[in-house]
Amino acid sequence: MRQRSALPALIRGLFLLLVSWVPATMAADHRLELPEQVRQGDLVIGRTDPAAEVRYAGRMLRVDPQGRFVFGVGRDESGPLRLKLVWPDGSVETRELPVRARDWKIERVDGVPQQTVTPDPEIAARIAREQAEVSAARERDDARSDFAAGFRWPVTGRISGVYGSQRIYNGTPRSPHSGLDVAAPAGTPIRAPAPGIVTFARPDLYLTGGTVLIDHGHGVSSNFLHMSRIDVQVGDRVEVGQVIGAVGATGRATGPHMHWGMNWFGVRVDPQTLVDPAENPPAK
Repeated sequence: MRQRSALPALIRGLFLLLVSWVPATMAADHRLELPEQVRQGDLVIGRTDPAAEVRYAGRMLRVDPQGRFVFGVGRDESGPLRLKLVWPDGSVETRELPVRARDWKIERVDGVPQQTVTPDPEIAARIAREQAEVSAARERDDARSDFAAGFRWPVTGRISGVYGSQRIYNGTPRSPHSGLDVAAPAGTPIRAPAPGIVTFARPDLYLTGGTVLIDHGHGVSSNFLHMSRIDVQVGDRVEVGQVIGAVGATGRATGPHMHWGMNWFGVRVDPQTLVDPAENPPAK
């Protein structure tokens, strides 16, 4: 009687072993793409398994179908930042990111009329109401990933103000500057720096005058202040490069300029870190 070869049985055994081993190997591959460190004012875009959960600063971050997520680092954040990840296999992991400090320009100005430093109660109440409306618009959390398209300069020209700088009037510290200022003549077109949805558009806020907010998804938004003209309305979809209004000096401004601020929800971030400096060459 002829004996059967043991080779087929051995091959079947190896195949079954391989099939049982591959899923375990894949489950252990917890993909996470993040910089090794971040800076104060950074908008951080990471990537992971689209089925993973990512938590940061008490929020569940949106993870899009490509695995992208985003969060902001505040001006005064010292770190380390802690991200909690829940992987598709149910395991939990914490990752820490060190934060690199930046130097901020601090300017002391004395002899300023006190009423411009401390507004009367009626004006203060109006400012508080208007700022609450703007803050509410910043809490929008759409699934759109428009922020991932990258950002372009809304206006080019001489940079007249930078994120994070601060003035101290008559010994009273003012809030740090929240964005990027570019000096430009009144009426210069302001273009959307990235795609998004207009969530706020008002011509007459006390401090910021003509004000527009564009939501770029996942809590990321741009704001433009002191505008002389607004060409969009709430609910409009805008594309990168589309004119949204014009440079002005409305509200509390000393001259015409574009102010571009950016937020991740309530965290103010530095828009200048997201644009190519070569696209705004220095004036000769």
